[in-house]
Amino acid sequence: MSAALMLPYVWAESATANTNPVSASTPADGIAFYRKRTELLLRRYMLVSLQTGRVPSLIGNCVFRGKASSYRMHSFEDAVIFLFDIEKCLKRVDPFGRELIARIALQEYTQEETAQLIGQSLRSVTRKYAETLDALSRIFLELDLLEID
Repeated sequence: MSAALMLPYVWAESATANTNPVSASTPADGIAFYRKRTELLLRRYMLVSLQTGRVPSLIGNCVFRGKASSYRMHSFEDAVIFLFDIEKCLKRVDPFGRELIARIALQEYTQEETAQLIGQSLRSVTRKYAETLDALSRIFLELDLLEID
């Protein structure tokens, strides 16, 4: 049977199938576009913190605050300012989100391994991690830590 003879049936089927479309949970204002860049910035945070001789702390009690942030780190002071700015942003994330960021982005566990480690379902970990990255991306954009090329 040729495809031309099947075409009216395909059109009829597609017209009835889309009567009740399922809404996809896409973030407003396209913030999901920045998830990969946010993860790369978190990995850079991990690398720089290890290079400066300190373990990254998501819940540290740091009082020192840098006035400016810099992507190009020319000195130790620039690295310290970068670290404190990222830690300040991470403090604005809820505790469960910080744990997900620590496991997935910094320690590089998979989402499945993270779900098993913390006793949550894979679906809830995937959903919450995406929401946390979106929230963190908004914070980074708001504070000009994430540059738009």
